[in-house]
Amino acid sequence: MNLDYLSRTAKQLRQPSAAAAAGFEAARESLAEELSRQMAARPDLEKLIGPGNMAMMQDNSRNFCRFMGSMFFAYESEVLAQTALWVFRAYRSHGFHTTYWPANLDTFVEIARKRLPATTFDEIYPFFQWLIVNIPTFVKITDEQLAEPLSPEPRHVL
Repeated sequence: MNLDYLSRTAKQLRQPSAAAAAGFEAARESLAEELSRQMAARPDLEKLIGPGNMAMMQDNSRNFCRFMGSMFFAYESEVLAQTALWVFRAYRSHGFHTTYWPANLDTFVEIARKRLPATTFDEIYPFFQWLIVNIPTFVKITDEQLAEPLSPEPRHVL
């Protein structure tokens, strides 16, 4: 699996309805806060994010929710794929371990499942499922890129 695979599969995702996007947006801040709270309570947090990265993890929770909200209003498959890769590469270079993303995304999905109306969750879940399923691909590609210099931050951050 490679960048071409990510691009092809991301194109299969369908933009949620305006109502689902608005529902996510209305809950966005509380979802991000709960994600940060639950992740911070994990006894293995330092193993996931490295020492001294709590503020960066909290920023990631907020930025992740903002970014996904923007995707739900105006989905662009290439932006999703490229931003996910940039985030994996950038956060790994700051000491985040590859095990952070399964823990973070699984936690987020459970929070969203409980807090969002079922119709909203059903429309947005495929995006999170795509991210979760592609973690090994993100890791493989960023393993290859980590020796290269870090490119500038994209407009949106996951």
